[in-house]
Amino acid sequence: MSHIADNPCPGGAPDSCGIAAVVCEVLEMEVRHFAPLAERLRHIEIMEYGLHNEPPRLRRELQRIIDRIEQRSDIGGIALVYGLCSRGTEGITSRRCALAMARAHDCITLLLGCRRRYAEYVAKYPGTYWYSPGWNSKHIPPGKERYEKMYREYCEKYGQEAAEYLMEEQQRWFRSYSRATYVDLGVGATPEDMAYTQQCARWLGWTYDYQRGDPKLLVDLLSGNWDDERFVIARPGQSLSATGDDRVVEARQPK
Repeated sequence: MSHIADNPCPGGAPDSCGIAAVVCEVLEMEVRHFAPLAERLRHIEIMEYGLHNEPPRLRRELQRIIDRIEQRSDIGGIALVYGLCSRGTEGITSRRCALAMARAHDCITLLLGCRRRYAEYVAKYPGTYWYSPGWNSKHIPPGKERYEKMYREYCEKYGQEAAEYLMEEQQRWFRSYSRATYVDLGVGATPEDMAYTQQCARWLGWTYDYQRGDPKLLVDLLSGNWDDERFVIARPGQSLSATGDDRVVEARQPK
């Protein structure tokens, strides 16, 4: 098993090099909460959550931040607190630092703490839409509030008739889901937030479920405890690439 936790800095001393975390703001609360447990963590960079809707832009912004972080002499490892995210992290590379990311399709694996737990849940409940403290605070999730907001915006832009058509298309997409699952790591979750998710589920006609997450995967990512089973570790010059299998993502040498 490959492991670089003892020395995340290629050629450097373990006590002199630290780790930087590049974080989607959907997980900002959780990362800041658990950051004190990660002794090597020296820097946290928060990225706009909406970037995941534009994978090419996400890729460009992540690469720009990584290039900037690598100019710091005290950083030898970079933890991407992301998943593949519609392949928006594919192609990311580093010139000097070790680069690590959980073997995950998206951030829900980081909340649940295990990609196999995620896969098993989705296999059992394929129509699941995930809610979390971060997602609920950073955007308006599916539910009555989102519907009404989008309807108003469409009416203003396109008129009522077009708005009704667009909302019907939106609702057709929602009908492919049947379950609203709220997952949290005990950080930022409130009874009001969970009740809000339940209200969304009722309005949509979905089943509500609650799953308590496991922070170990996230803490180990921030700490540099990177094993090959749970994480992909790209050495300088390698890039991240989707595998299409249970490994989810791998590090590849440039062609």
